[in-house]
Amino acid sequence: MTSSTAPLTPAAAGARQWALLAVLAGNMLLDALEVSVLVVAAPVIGADLGLPPAGVQWTMSGFALGFAGLLLYGPQLAERRGRRRTYLVALALFAAASLAGAVATDPVVLVATRFVKGCCAALTAPMGLAIITSAFAEGPVRRRAVSVYALFGAAGFTVGLLLSGLLTEWDWRWTLAFPAPVVAVLFVVGARVVPRDTPAPGAGAARPDAVGALLLTGALTAVVGGFSLVPADGWTGPRGSGLLLLSMALLVALGLRERAVSRPLVPASLLRAPGLARAALGAACLNGAYLSTLLGATLHLQVRAGHSPWWTALAFLPASAPLACSALYSGRMVGRFGTRRLIAAGLSLALAGFVLLWHRGLTAPYPTGLLPALLLVGAGFVLAFTALNTQATAGVPDGDKGRASAAYQTAVQAGAALVLALTAALLPSASEPATPARAPALTAVAVVAALGWLSALGGLRAGERGDASRSTPVRRRTS
Repeated sequence: MTSSTAPLTPAAAGARQWALLAVLAGNMLLDALEVSVLVVAAPVIGADLGLPPAGVQWTMSGFALGFAGLLLYGPQLAERRGRRRTYLVALALFAAASLAGAVATDPVVLVATRFVKGCCAALTAPMGLAIITSAFAEGPVRRRAVSVYALFGAAGFTVGLLLSGLLTEWDWRWTLAFPAPVVAVLFVVGARVVPRDTPAPGAGAARPDAVGALLLTGALTAVVGGFSLVPADGWTGPRGSGLLLLSMALLVALGLRERAVSRPLVPASLLRAPGLARAALGAACLNGAYLSTLLGATLHLQVRAGHSPWWTALAFLPASAPLACSALYSGRMVGRFGTRRLIAAGLSLALAGFVLLWHRGLTAPYPTGLLPALLLVGAGFVLAFTALNTQATAGVPDGDKGRASAAYQTAVQAGAALVLALTAALLPSASEPATPARAPALTAVAVVAALGWLSALGGLRAGERGDASRSTPVRRRTS
């Protein structure tokens, strides 16, 4: 991607430069909080629209599916159409989808708007960092801008939980509507300050792989759809089994296409990178287990225990606030201890939290059940989050780091969607007994977390490259 103007410097740009950072960081905050903003609202949405747990999880996994589906396609689209145009169009669609979701009365329409917002976030979140690196001069100014951008991304999940709890007390539809006016302001300012650019040389001849993106999105959506039918049809029902078979067929078609096209979504060399594979698996398992735990806990706390949405949001802070508070110092930890040790320690603490909750159950008193489990998971995120991001691109050639990061984030979002659908299918309905210790959904969460932990131990034994922090260590929160 080439820019039509020279990179901005502090002396030449001044206020315009920091206005650009305000737009990019503000949008990053919105992209991050969209992951969590419906967590606390989920029980109220389910009651209002008549959705069981397997249905209400679509409001969360729909966003993750859109995010995962376009992350690898977005950079190709930006190269062909230009970063500025792609970024601003995504902002406008995000605002429109927010308003449409707020007035939706059909669950299908609501999930569709969440999917569109996920697609928009897939375009703006990584592109914001790319705009920073081209608009801010290399050195302290750029590092400060990246730190601010990273802080807003890390804080977004916590902000989303708090806003969800606060707005749901009034009306759950406000959790969907409030981004629209904020994004409108960001769009107006962004149209003035986002640098103009032109497509990279030769980009016009290289078409983005839209078919590959559709195959990937379709495969992930089919799996989620298959899992969501389990409560109604069982594990061997024809509809669910058919969707799972369709997913396998789409994945095979995607693999064949990736080998045939001249510009695959993920180069084969990246798929063979052990650091990327282990980091992606570990982060996908951690993110999926965490969001699934929050979904099960929010349904229990509000539907069965009778707590308010605001109380529930505050109850979840021990797992989300520590990462936001430590985001600016996480790079130093990676530089001192290396990625492998931090990932292993972080996923070990998180696994301990999930196992504790599996042992105690959601029916245990909050101070001795959910609270200590969330504290352990939160500590695990503090240690592992930045280390996982760093390990994903360590040892990857500079020209491939962007695609490696996109592949990693795709796995993170896919993990959220798939594990959410699996555990939601195992959660009891409102008319069934409460979730006790060692319930199927909590067992599934613990097994997924154990899989991520085993990948971390494998990396610790393998002694992979990139233990030192040699790349910019933050993209977005793994949840």
